[in-house]
Amino acid sequence: MIKFFRKIRYTLLNENKTGKYIKYAIGEIILVVIGILIALQINNWNQSRKEAKQEQLILKKLEV
Repeated sequence: MIKFFRKIRYTLLNENKTGKYIKYAIGEIILVVIGILIALQINNWNQSRKEAKQEQLILKKLEV
């Protein structure tokens, strides 16, 4: 997969299509940012789930 994208980059640069290369680079950056944001959201969700589980455990111990 990486070789595929590398080939696209080299082809665009060699053919002096810098406008298309810039669009490609911006698109690639946006995809990376979206991936990072999704990973952060999943991490936050997982952390909230763990905290809620811990809270329930503490409340059960207080009831006894």
